[in-house]
Formats: sequence, structure tokens, C-alpha cells
Amino acid sequence: MELIKITEQNGQGAVSARELHLFLEIETRFNDWIKRMFEYGFSENADYQVLLKNEYNPNGGRPETDYALSIDCAKEISMIQRSEKGKQARQYFIECEKKLKTQAPRSFSAALKLAYESQLKIEEQQKQLEYQKPLVIFAEALQISEHSILIGELSKILKQNNIDTGQNRMFEWLRGNGYLMKYGEMRNQPTQKAMDLGLFEVKTRTINNPDGSVRVTKTTKVTPKGQQYFVNKFLSIQRKSA
Repeated sequence: MELIKITEQNGQGAVSARELHLFLEIETRFNDWIKRMFEYGFSENADYQVLLKNEYNPNGGRPETDYALSIDCAKEISMIQRSEKGKQARQYFIECEKKLKTQAPRSFSAALKLAYESQLKIEEQQKQLEYQKPLVIFAEALQISEHSILIGELSKILKQNNIDTGQNRMFEWLRGNGYLMKYGEMRNQPTQKAMDLGLFEVKTRTINNPDGSVRVTKTTKVTPKGQQYFVNKFLSIQRKSA
């Protein structure tokens, strides 16, 4: 059953932001809501594209603006809502992604494009592996913890290897580069991209206050895989700037 229509945008699955807004039953005006959603760290032309839905607006004024969201972006926005509709939409997008991955190209030109893009991706991965090979060997020699660690501890590991980025700057960099959420209750929690890469885990703790109320805290920790990933990332940045 098609809950929300998925179209094709530049060869990728895309979702209308207005249709998602309608499905999620958001009471906030669309323009205000989508602006707030994009503040969570989504990037134009990577996570969404601006569309003019109608060149002529019958009500007068400017043409109505819509946005083509990538399925990943739509999935993450659905999760942010923390509602039953949001959960339903997120699960729907996960199932759609699975189906899209197993679908064959619809035409010969689409097949050629897919083959070309796959070849480019393989070549780029090979170049990246060759470029990072000495960095990976060096990073593997570092004292990477077998357990998840706090982000502040990761900055200490980096500092031991002449990469001086304190805890606050580390948080700022992670938010600015799309690994952690930027705003609201989800601030400093992993983005969907980071979770899919296995870079973080979130530890939840329940605290009983003296007045009888219950407080839930969430702490973002860097997994061993994430430690390796970010050490390589910062070594690569340092190497390029040298």
C-alpha cells in the first residue's frame, strides 16, 4: 500500500515535503515546519531539492514551493516527529528502500546510467582506499577502545596524535558535518546517516528525582568503529591541509 507517493528525482527516489507534511498531520504551517526541519542539518542538493510546485498561484502571490526529499531525509524527518504517524512513515520508507534496491532498471538508458554510476563509485572507492591506506595502518596502531567512549574522550585520543580539537570544537564539527543533530531536543544525538554507518550508540538512563518524577537522559557515545572512522577522517583532513 502506497502511504506516501515516491517519485524519481535525478535517478533517485524522492518524496514531496508537502505530501509528507500532510500525512504526518502536522498542525504547524508547512513553510514554518519545513524550515525548522532543515535546521536539523539537512543540505540542499544532497538531502533535498527546491521545487516550484505551481508556476501560477491561483490565490495570487508567489508560486507555491515544494521540496523533493531524498528517502533518507524523509525517513529522518519522520523519526524526528516522535509520533505514531512518524513511526508509520519511517517504517514505510525503510520498506520502500528495500524494494528500490531490488528493482531492475526500467529502461536501457537507466541501466546504462546505473552501470556508469556503479563504475564511477568503484573507481572512487579504489582511489580512496589507496589514499587512506597509510592512514588506516597508522590509525590501527592507535589505542582504540574496545568499548564505546564519550565524544570528549575521542578528542583526547586525537590530541595524543597531534590533532588538537577540544570537546566543544569536536561537537561543533560533528554537528556541522551532519553526524549529530543541530537543534531542539535531538541536539547532539546522532543523525540517521551516522547511525547507519554504525558510528555512535545512544545510552539511555532513567533517573528518579526526589519529588517522585522521572527524568530520562540520553548520552551519545562513539563506537569502536566510530573511533576508527573519525581518527582516519581527521588524519585525512590534516594530511590534505599539510
